[in-house]
Amino acid sequence: MEVNKEKIRYILQFFFDKGENASQAAENVNSVYGPDTVTANYAQFWFRRFRSGIFDVKDAPRTGRPVVENVDKVTEIIEVDRHVSSHSIAQELKIDHKTVLNHLHKAGFKKKLDVWVPHQLTPKNMMDRISICEALAKRNEIGPFLKRMVTGDEK
Repeated sequence: MEVNKEKIRYILQFFFDKGENASQAAENVNSVYGPDTVTANYAQFWFRRFRSGIFDVKDAPRTGRPVVENVDKVTEIIEVDRHVSSHSIAQELKIDHKTVLNHLHKAGFKKKLDVWVPHQLTPKNMMDRISICEALAKRNEIGPFLKRMVTGDEK
Protein backbone atom coordinates (compact mmCIF):
# COMPACT_ATOMS: atom_id res chain seq x y z
CA MET A 1 0.00 0.00 0.00
CA GLU A 2 1.45 3.34 -1.05
CA VAL A 3 1.56 5.85 1.81
CA ASN A 4 3.24 9.23 1.64
CA LYS A 5 5.73 10.41 4.26
CA GLU A 6 3.57 13.25 5.50
CA LYS A 7 0.67 10.91 6.28
CA ILE A 8 3.01 8.60 8.23
CA ARG A 9 4.27 11.60 10.22
CA TYR A 10 0.70 12.59 11.14
CA ILE A 11 0.06 9.02 12.27
CA LEU A 12 3.23 9.09 14.39
CA GLN A 13 2.08 12.38 15.89
CA PHE A 14 -1.24 10.73 16.77
CA PHE A 15 0.56 7.92 18.60
CA PHE A 16 2.79 10.50 20.34
CA ASP A 17 -0.30 12.39 21.52
CA LYS A 18 -1.85 9.09 22.61
CA GLY A 19 1.14 8.46 24.87
CA GLU A 20 2.69 5.43 23.15
CA ASN A 21 6.42 5.11 22.66
CA ALA A 22 8.18 5.19 19.28
CA SER A 23 8.68 1.41 19.02
CA GLN A 24 5.01 0.71 19.64
CA ALA A 25 4.03 3.37 17.11
CA ALA A 26 6.33 1.85 14.50
CA GLU A 27 4.87 -1.62 15.13
CA ASN A 28 1.31 -0.33 14.83
CA VAL A 29 2.04 1.53 11.58
CA ASN A 30 3.80 -1.51 10.11
CA SER A 31 0.94 -3.80 11.08
CA VAL A 32 -1.54 -1.61 9.19
CA TYR A 33 0.52 -0.42 6.20
CA GLY A 34 2.84 -3.38 5.75
CA PRO A 35 6.28 -4.33 7.01
CA ASP A 36 9.14 -1.85 6.62
CA THR A 37 6.83 1.12 6.21
CA VAL A 38 8.40 2.79 9.25
CA THR A 39 11.59 1.88 11.06
CA ALA A 40 11.93 2.28 14.80
CA ASN A 41 14.71 4.85 14.25
CA TYR A 42 12.46 6.94 12.00
CA ALA A 43 9.70 6.91 14.62
CA GLN A 44 12.21 7.82 17.35
CA PHE A 45 13.47 10.75 15.28
CA TRP A 46 9.97 12.17 14.94
CA PHE A 47 9.11 11.49 18.58
CA ARG A 48 12.24 13.50 19.59
CA ARG A 49 11.01 16.37 17.42
CA PHE A 50 7.54 16.20 18.95
CA ARG A 51 9.03 16.16 22.49
CA SER A 52 11.08 19.27 21.67
CA GLY A 53 7.89 21.07 20.59
CA ILE A 54 8.28 20.87 16.82
CA PHE A 55 4.96 19.55 15.52
CA ASP A 56 5.36 20.60 11.88
CA VAL A 57 5.32 17.37 9.85
CA LYS A 58 5.68 18.96 6.41
CA ASP A 59 9.02 18.87 4.60
CA ALA A 60 11.03 22.03 5.13
CA PRO A 61 11.95 24.00 2.01
CA ARG A 62 15.36 23.08 0.74
CA THR A 63 18.16 25.40 -0.16
CA GLY A 64 20.07 25.22 -3.40
CA ARG A 65 19.29 25.59 -7.02
CA PRO A 66 15.58 25.28 -7.78
CA VAL A 67 14.51 22.61 -10.21
CA VAL A 68 12.95 24.24 -13.27
CA GLU A 69 11.40 22.12 -15.96
CA ASN A 70 12.06 23.48 -19.43
CA VAL A 71 10.88 20.45 -21.38
CA ASP A 72 7.99 22.37 -22.94
CA LYS A 73 10.22 25.27 -24.00
CA VAL A 74 12.79 22.90 -25.51
CA THR A 75 10.03 21.03 -27.36
CA GLU A 76 8.60 24.29 -28.71
CA ILE A 77 12.01 25.31 -30.06
CA ILE A 78 12.43 21.90 -31.72
CA GLU A 79 8.96 22.08 -33.29
CA VAL A 80 9.79 25.47 -34.82
CA ASP A 81 13.18 24.46 -36.21
CA ARG A 82 14.18 20.79 -36.37
CA HIS A 83 17.72 21.69 -37.46
CA VAL A 84 18.57 23.72 -34.35
CA SER A 85 21.52 22.51 -32.30
CA SER A 86 21.29 21.52 -28.67
CA HIS A 87 24.07 24.00 -27.86
CA SER A 88 22.05 26.90 -29.27
CA ILE A 89 18.98 25.77 -27.28
CA ALA A 90 21.10 25.73 -24.12
CA GLN A 91 22.38 29.25 -24.84
CA GLU A 92 18.91 30.57 -25.63
CA LEU A 93 17.29 29.13 -22.48
CA LYS A 94 20.40 29.75 -20.34
CA ILE A 95 20.55 26.17 -19.09
CA ASP A 96 23.24 23.50 -19.21
CA HIS A 97 23.79 21.61 -22.46
CA LYS A 98 23.43 18.23 -20.73
CA THR A 99 20.08 19.38 -19.31
CA VAL A 100 18.86 20.16 -22.83
CA LEU A 101 19.92 16.71 -24.01
CA ASN A 102 18.13 15.11 -21.04
CA HIS A 103 14.94 17.09 -21.81
CA LEU A 104 15.09 16.10 -25.47
CA HIS A 105 15.55 12.47 -24.46
CA LYS A 106 12.55 12.71 -22.08
CA ALA A 107 10.48 14.28 -24.87
CA GLY A 108 11.43 11.36 -27.15
CA PHE A 109 13.64 13.14 -29.71
CA LYS A 110 16.75 11.75 -31.39
CA LYS A 111 19.26 13.54 -33.61
CA LYS A 112 19.32 11.88 -37.04
CA LEU A 113 21.29 13.43 -39.90
CA ASP A 114 21.33 16.86 -38.20
CA VAL A 115 17.55 16.85 -37.68
CA TRP A 116 15.71 16.27 -34.40
CA VAL A 117 13.12 13.55 -35.03
CA PRO A 118 10.65 11.88 -32.66
CA HIS A 119 11.92 8.48 -31.63
CA GLN A 120 8.46 6.92 -31.85
CA LEU A 121 6.61 6.83 -35.15
CA THR A 122 3.47 8.92 -35.11
CA PRO A 123 0.60 8.17 -37.50
CA LYS A 124 1.62 11.22 -39.57
CA ASN A 125 5.24 10.03 -39.82
CA MET A 126 4.07 6.55 -40.73
CA MET A 127 1.80 7.90 -43.50
CA ASP A 128 4.70 9.98 -44.85
CA ARG A 129 6.90 6.91 -45.03
CA ILE A 130 4.17 4.88 -46.73
CA SER A 131 3.59 7.60 -49.36
CA ILE A 132 7.34 7.81 -50.06
CA CYS A 133 7.53 4.02 -50.49
CA GLU A 134 4.53 4.06 -52.85
CA ALA A 135 6.09 6.87 -54.90
CA LEU A 136 9.36 4.93 -55.18
CA ALA A 137 7.48 1.78 -56.25
CA LYS A 138 5.64 3.73 -58.98
CA ARG A 139 8.90 5.31 -60.10
CA ASN A 140 10.44 1.85 -60.37
CA GLU A 141 7.56 0.74 -62.65
CA ILE A 142 8.24 3.66 -65.02
CA GLY A 143 12.00 3.37 -65.08
CA PRO A 144 13.42 0.37 -63.23
CA PHE A 145 16.13 1.97 -61.14
CA LEU A 146 16.21 -0.79 -58.54
CA LYS A 147 17.85 -3.17 -61.04
CA ARG A 148 20.72 -0.71 -61.41
CA MET A 149 21.42 -0.80 -57.68
CA VAL A 150 24.24 -3.14 -56.72
CA THR A 151 23.74 -5.00 -53.49
CA GLY A 152 26.01 -7.52 -51.92
CA ASP A 153 28.78 -7.99 -49.47
CA GLU A 154 32.54 -7.83 -49.85
CA LYS A 155 32.98 -11.42 -51.06
